[in-house]
Amino acid sequence: MTQLFLARHGETDWNREGRFQGQADPPLNAAGQAQARALAERLAGQSFDAIYTSDLRRAVETAQIVAQGLGLSVWVDTRLREVNQGEWEGILASDIAVRYPKEWESRQQDPVNARPPGGETIAEVACRVWAAVDDIAGRYPTGSVLIVSHALALATLLCRASNLPLEQAYHLAPANGRHDIIQWPSDKRSEGAQRA
Repeated sequence: MTQLFLARHGETDWNREGRFQGQADPPLNAAGQAQARALAERLAGQSFDAIYTSDLRRAVETAQIVAQGLGLSVWVDTRLREVNQGEWEGILASDIAVRYPKEWESRQQDPVNARPPGGETIAEVACRVWAAVDDIAGRYPTGSVLIVSHALALATLLCRASNLPLEQAYHLAPANGRHDIIQWPSDKRSEGAQRA
């Protein structure tokens, strides 16, 4: 089993404003940079074999701040990106239900398979994120790896590690700068991951 530290990137202005970010690429704001530094301090005594991050700027910036204190390089994997929110990206959450009532209702009824216009489903996010983490765990079968990613991408990992249905992903999305620890099978044929 591979020990995985799952960290969500620090805050952006869009987080603060309540805008759907998805795969849009705003940078960390001052609060987000402070959250990343605080995360680095919390992880300072931990030994990692590697640090992997989404390629989106807010995740890369967070990973680089943590990596600097640990003396490690950062590996980028695009499969660790957040859910593609399509036409919803950049829109205030409060406006989406008004502008896209049918699609918003679909998300409430079937959160795993609902698709924002031009975006992807949580089920699709889980497939690509789990495949990325299977590959990472295969490289470090008994190691410890930090993964810096995004709220829903990480929530799908927490669902699998806790044997919870993906419908719970929206409830498990971590706060900015927070980290969780799980155990992940290094053999893809294993039954599943476990939360530490």
